Amino acid sequence: MPEPNFNKTDFETLSNFRYQLRRFVHWSEDLTQRAGITNLQYLLLLHVKGFPGRDWATIGELAERLQAKHHGTVALVTRCEKLGLVERRSSRSDGRAVEVHLTRQGEKLVKLLARQHRDELMRLEGIFAVPGRQQLQPDD
Repeated sequence: MPEPNFNKTDFETLSNFRYQLRRFVHWSEDLTQRAGITNLQYLLLLHVKGFPGRDWATIGELAERLQAKHHGTVALVTRCEKLGLVERRSSRSDGRAVEVHLTRQGEKLVKLLARQHRDELMRLEGIFAVPGRQQLQPDD
């Protein structure tokens, strides 16, 4: 495999992207901690609420969205359930599947946090753009 043709600007762009991404994640971790939950718990709530086409998700779907192992996602759902943020329901269409739904408390919290995350993303608009994208040469 040939070595990529990277110049100083390419490294600066990648470095800045990772820096800004880490700043956003750190900001999010602080925000969720102040709200009394972990960032991972917020992500679970967000993925339940934001699952395409419906307001619930299965454990397997959440594991994929979180890029986590199935058993780790089960433990996370259990912790969120104990906090009163989600509830499990047996699937009507597939008895083997478990649906994860937000409770009223979970709905309220995820809406509050998501609004703050959206506002922060709007402040960051343009930071994640790739400057000089047209000049970058893809590796062949």
